[in-house]
Amino acid sequence: MRGEASEAAVTAIDLNSDLGEGFGPWAMGDDAAMLGLVTSANIACGGHASDPETMYATLRLAATRGVIVGAHPGYNDREGFGRRVIPMAPVEVGRMVAAQVGALAALAALAGTEVRYVKPHGALGNLAADRRDVSEAIVAAVRAISPRLAVLAISGTELELAARAAGAPVFSEIFADRGYLASGRLVPRSQAGAMIHDAEAAAERLLGFLDSGLMPVIDGAPIRLAAQSICVHGDSAGAVDMARVIRETVGAAGVTFAPFMAG
Repeated sequence: MRGEASEAAVTAIDLNSDLGEGFGPWAMGDDAAMLGLVTSANIACGGHASDPETMYATLRLAATRGVIVGAHPGYNDREGFGRRVIPMAPVEVGRMVAAQVGALAALAALAGTEVRYVKPHGALGNLAADRRDVSEAIVAAVRAISPRLAVLAISGTELELAARAAGAPVFSEIFADRGYLASGRLVPRSQAGAMIHDAEAAAERLLGFLDSGLMPVIDGAPIRLAAQSICVHGDSAGAVDMARVIRETVGAAGVTFAPFMAG
């Protein structure tokens, strides 16, 4: 159970996951199970993963489950799963994001749902966390598609700041299954401590964060972050179990799970 709540204590939060990341006959993760647990779904747009049929099937399933959907654009790098930086000018990044979001939005219309937000994937998301010019290009592309589209950003990053400066709806996320550095950035996947595989440990860390607003890091004292959403990576081993344990443990502590975008 949670201890005495601080002024920063959170009573309601979103749970999201990166889904639709297979393509052709290759599946990635258990999207059907995850869509029974999450309140928002970040759906791959054909760059780092997915294809029209996979996108449509994932969108359709999300619609039937009443899950809010967002676009999850990444570098056009299926071999690297979008986790390698592809050298591109910021304007090229913006056009790539616009093309992928547009494709998902079109398929969402066919599936009877609507893309409500955009969350960059992998290496693109990490680059946007550090580089304001890349963040501004992404935000400009999102705003050009629709000023109603929100941005889901890693908490405390340049993408969050760029979206806010542009007047875009912006929400911030923390990661249940990733380690943090004192800089507020995620521990690189090549380093020890990057991934958290123990579902119970992840849930307990979240309880502490939701009470205090402080996130433990591997290289210093806990840092203060703000977030409206928690991410569990859908491609991780044990993702479904982790999402389930988080819902049960955090929910039992009195926290409600609800999408960060209403309706």
